[in-house]
Amino acid sequence: MTDAPTTLESPPPARRTTVSMMVATAILGGWLCIALAAPLIAPYDPDAVDIMNMLSPPGAAHWFGTDQVGRDVFSRVLYASRVDLFLCVVGVLPPLLIGTTVGLLSGYFGGVVDNLFMRIYDLTVAFPFFVLVLAIVGVLGPGLLNFVLALTLVGWVSYARLVRAEVLTIRESEYVQAAQCLGYRPAAIVTRHVLPNAIGPIIAYAVNDAVLVMLAGASFGFLGMGAQPPVAEWGVMIADGQAFVQQAWWICLFPGLAAISLGLGFAFLGDGLGQIQRRQAAA
Repeated sequence: MTDAPTTLESPPPARRTTVSMMVATAILGGWLCIALAAPLIAPYDPDAVDIMNMLSPPGAAHWFGTDQVGRDVFSRVLYASRVDLFLCVVGVLPPLLIGTTVGLLSGYFGGVVDNLFMRIYDLTVAFPFFVLVLAIVGVLGPGLLNFVLALTLVGWVSYARLVRAEVLTIRESEYVQAAQCLGYRPAAIVTRHVLPNAIGPIIAYAVNDAVLVMLAGASFGFLGMGAQPPVAEWGVMIADGQAFVQQAWWICLFPGLAAISLGLGFAFLGDGLGQIQRRQAAA
């Protein structure tokens, strides 16, 4: 008599959601606390130059070592979390608001607004996202403000398309048609009935988009098109340390690990919200 083959069982969806949300809360909450308390935690001024301790390895005096001009890497990593978290918020919120508004109007009313939006969407998706953002930043000039403006000009289209798809389905539902028959104004129907039922997937997408924005910010900082020195930003720090990676690996390692951990936090949050959304849709 042979034993039945055993299979690896995946964790229950509810448990997976709980774990994802707990991990996301721990990582993102930790980085938020670090960003707020950076002046209290950092042992040194992040921009203080100390030529007597250039390229010092990690030790008791400098936990993450020092860079090519003697700045404390640990302090700079702490202060850089402020910039990168700021980018995650301002790089997502304006496109979210603009795209949601356009998607609601386009999906619910259709007509000229919908046709115009579809033409703008076709024009935008004809170019790779990073290439288009890089082109806009190249025209406007390097800097955080221009980088955020470029993200807004390009990123709102994805939100508008997603909202439009949700609204096209919701506007045919019975409760929306009932509201129309009762004589409710279109503005009331859109804000009270359509938007609350369409916002779930949008929030989940925005959280996942924050990972892309953070990676874009680090990438543009690495290319010299984002935050400008001496501002402490993880991408800029990695770019500064690439010439010294063989003899001073710590300059690039610790900012890279910080960026990876923050990205994982947003990824776990997006996974948890996605699981919740799928369970609600299946209910």
